[in-house]
Amino acid sequence: MKIAILDDYQHAIRRLDCFKLLEGQDVQILHTTEKDPALLAEKIKDADILVLTRERTKINEALLSQLPQLKIISQTGKISAHLDLAACTKHHVAVAEGIGSPVAPAELTWALLINALRQIPAAIEGMKKGQWQINIGNTVHGKTIGIWGYGKIGTMIAGYAKAFGAKVLVWGSEASMDRAVKDGFRKAATRKDFFRDADVISLHLRLNAATTGIVKEADLNLMKPTAVLINTSRAELIETGALLRSLKNGRPGFAGIDVYEDEPVYDTAFELMNMPNVVCTPHLGYVEKESYELYFGKAFENVMNYVNGTPTNIVNPF
Repeated sequence: MKIAILDDYQHAIRRLDCFKLLEGQDVQILHTTEKDPALLAEKIKDADILVLTRERTKINEALLSQLPQLKIISQTGKISAHLDLAACTKHHVAVAEGIGSPVAPAELTWALLINALRQIPAAIEGMKKGQWQINIGNTVHGKTIGIWGYGKIGTMIAGYAKAFGAKVLVWGSEASMDRAVKDGFRKAATRKDFFRDADVISLHLRLNAATTGIVKEADLNLMKPTAVLINTSRAELIETGALLRSLKNGRPGFAGIDVYEDEPVYDTAFELMNMPNVVCTPHLGYVEKESYELYFGKAFENVMNYVNGTPTNIVNPF
């Protein structure tokens, strides 16, 4: 069977230890994203198996209808809004779900938080230009860290905040806020209080129909002019254009962003990236060695189990 692996931007997958699991297989690796379903289908028309790199390519009716040979999709990490499971079932394509880890995204979130608070990137750029101590940042200690979404990643962020001497304020579903309270943290009385009181707000929600655009411009305008908005989850959680307009209006005053509505971002004139009060990273949340070994290791294991006639972790009838 022919295996196609999509969206290996960094030419990293063949160098992974877990790639040995595919030894002897006919493997094709695509290193750039093709957003046109017809063009992508032409490139992978002979593939029996697709391995996805997280959510970088949308799997939908437009693509699947042009891949009659495709038998199984092996997902790295969990399935999300990028994959139309009903369409996969309609076209008799099995979907094998992988596993994930909150560790790397949580660490990246905290790195963005500290960099935004202390304004470290701006200071580094100033020093490269021969400027010395061009700004004054803020510590984490004593700040109120607002966490919207107290799941695995949000729980880790709360633990980091506690270790740094910060206060934690949680917003989200009643069940998640109750868990946070049991862990010794405070839940916001109202959504308005959450946005008004937090010095930093970090978003940790799954993207779906209910959460798309859930953060409104009115919410952001409630934030302090000294506050920081961190988003390492999904850009679409914030209504289109709201973050850019709010930052220009000075509420919040700063942001740390790892996710964008249209990825990858190659445009050097991209406005958020060129704002002095914004720290941007190129969707690095899960992009690190241990995570890749974990994600692709399970995906390749699911592939080989299917090849060997013992499918595992299939989430749909096919």
